[in-house]
Amino acid sequence: MAPTNQITRGNLAFNVTESGPRGGEPVLLLHGFPQHADSWDALAPLLNDAGYRTIAMDQRGYSPGARPLSRSAYRVPELVADTAAVVDHYGGPVHLVGHDWGAVAAWAFAAAHPERTRSLTALSVPHPAAFLRAMVTSRQCLRSWYMVFFQLPWLPEWALRHGMLRWFLEHTGQTPERARRDVEGLAGPGALTGALNWYRALPLLDPRRTGDPVRSPTLFIWSDGDIAVDRRGAEDCARYVQAPYQFETLTGVSHWIPEEAPRETAALLLPHLKRTTG
Repeated sequence: MAPTNQITRGNLAFNVTESGPRGGEPVLLLHGFPQHADSWDALAPLLNDAGYRTIAMDQRGYSPGARPLSRSAYRVPELVADTAAVVDHYGGPVHLVGHDWGAVAAWAFAAAHPERTRSLTALSVPHPAAFLRAMVTSRQCLRSWYMVFFQLPWLPEWALRHGMLRWFLEHTGQTPERARRDVEGLAGPGALTGALNWYRALPLLDPRRTGDPVRSPTLFIWSDGDIAVDRRGAEDCARYVQAPYQFETLTGVSHWIPEEAPRETAALLLPHLKRTTG
């Protein structure tokens, strides 16, 4: 995917990778932990071939020019504001696609800004309220053990640098080659702490806002080989969408949907985009 540009919000600079026809409707791609924009490299060309312009951003903590130190700088409203800055740069509205933590940001943005969201597609991670509900109604709490560990100071950074990140990625289904890429992608100054701060900001969630509904046409894709996200949260998503909603399950696919199953994802995503094309 090319070329790479920068979009600023205040004193922060986000790396953004564009591809596809310049006149195509924009599709904003939001990656998750612990990845970068290149995690969309297998899916984006399939969208480009269908006429869509893809915009993949390196998010807060991942872009070298956007790594604030405080965990409070990674609260959900800040993630939403980052997304809004990119959407406004391209004139909006956009088709929004997010994976993992990128799905969290996408759910929150779509709920806050339906007028800027032509459609929403979330991969792997359900609506925040559905996820939190699953924490007390299923085995999701056990699956999320690492989120508790990541709250500790300095120790997670040490462990992840000394092999835990590679183990975590491969244990959850990532290939060794892609795991190596993602580990190397967090080797820069402040990158690992920036990525972990997304988790460390979880205790700062505003419980009054986690249940905000989405009012844009929504596609949610979950995979039954995902050992990090329980089925219960995935099945509960519908109650938080007040618009046409489609839930799909990819069989035998791990958490890393955009790279492991790009063609299957595109086969579901493209009809969804077409139905909401302006």
